[in-house]
This record gives sequence, structure tokens and C-alpha cells, in this order.
Amino acid sequence: MLFEHTTFIGVDPTAGKRPMAYAALDRDLSLVSLGDGDMEEVAAFMAGQESAVVAICGPQRPNQGLMKLDQVRASLDPVPRPGRWRGFRVAEYQLYQRKIRTPRTRAQVENCPSWMQISIKMYERLTSLGYRPYPSPDEPRQIMEVYPYAAYAVLLECLPFPKASLEGRLQRQLKLHDRGLEIPDPMRVFEEITRHRIMQGFLPLDGLYSAHELDALIAAYTAWTANMHPERVTVLGDPEEGQIVLPVRGLKTAYK
Repeated sequence: MLFEHTTFIGVDPTAGKRPMAYAALDRDLSLVSLGDGDMEEVAAFMAGQESAVVAICGPQRPNQGLMKLDQVRASLDPVPRPGRWRGFRVAEYQLYQRKIRTPRTRAQVENCPSWMQISIKMYERLTSLGYRPYPSPDEPRQIMEVYPYAAYAVLLECLPFPKASLEGRLQRQLKLHDRGLEIPDPMRVFEEITRHRIMQGFLPLDGLYSAHELDALIAAYTAWTANMHPERVTVLGDPEEGQIVLPVRGLKTAYK
């Protein structure tokens, strides 16, 4: 069911101890909000939404060990070689098969990186606020897992540049701009770059978003796509341990 005033929100907890970035889009892909805050501040923003689809750039829960089960392994294509990939989640295995590397989620929360622990806590917090796993068509508040690097790869149809690099930020923002998000065209940055400014050690980057903001934006865009055009997304993994939603229908065999 589509709710008329749904907000589409992306949250990037990968900054670790620093404030997490979040972005919110409306149905027209206009930017409603772009900011950062700690978990309580971000959760308060979510709590104020009557209808929202939230995409978090991190795992929903620890690794549930499904890749150790023979019946799960036999259902995958390609079938994993004996003894391999047992410590990965199903979605992580499926991404690796397409040459998209992804952090591995551990079986114990305390063994996960700090940003993963924050991600898991955020899912728990939003669940307590009434958010339900995507897809829940009749629920006004839904939540999903995304992986920004993979989302950009499938949209670009190639592996993106490193996200913290200038070319990586330009590439990501260009793709979002091309997809219809009402955000600045990053190519305008070059209009402000002159020989004099370079010689003076000044590189004007106004209007170019940070890596964490761009991850939050692609998450919000994935939430928008999943809600507005569910036929255009691919869902990897098993719902028992966490599925990753990608903003395209159909994946390439491998991304280079």
C-alpha cells in the first residue's frame, strides 16, 4: 500500500563513534533533510514520521549461521564449495559472487565492528517505534537493510571509485543527480576551480556531499525505489538473518 505522505530515509552509521549521517527524500525525490546526529537524535527524527521507509547502511542482526546449513547451501547458485563461505551471511555470499566485496557480519554482536553494532541497535530501536521489516505493504513504517557500495555498483554497472576520494564522491553524486534526486549537479564544482585557486591551495567543493552523506542518500533512494517501484528492486539473502535491497531489477553476473 502506498501512503501519500511517506518519507524515504537513509541512515549511515558507518562513521562509528562520530555522528551518523541521515538523508530524507519525499515522493518527488526532493531533499527533505540532510544532517547528522547520534542515535537518539536520529531515532527522534524517525519517531516523528507518520509514514516512512527507512534504509540503514548496515546489518539488521548478527550472522545466524545459515551458510553452515546444507539445505541453504544447496539452494544457492553457484553452490558454495565444501567448507567455504561458512562464516558469511547468504546476502554477503551472493554479493561476493558478483565481485562486490562486503564486510562480513560476525555471529556475536560484540565481535562486530562498532558501526555494525550501532546498526543493529538502530534496527532494535526503530522496531520498538513500530517499524516493520520491508516488505510489509500495509504498514506505514518500514525498515530495510542496504549496502551503499553495492547499490552504487549496480546503478553504475561497474565497481565505483573509493567513496572518500574526490572522483568517488563526484561519481556517486552524478549518478544520484542523473536518477532524478533534486541535489546539486557536482560538475558545477569544476566551474569554480581556477588556476589561481589551485595555486593558492584552495579547492572549492561547495555543493559536493561528503562520503557519509552520499551513502545516506543512496540508502534513501533505495527506500524510495522499493516503495514506489517495487518491481525495480532486487532483494538478496534470507529474511531470517537479514536481506539486502538493491535499487535495480536484475543483476549482472559480475561487476568490474
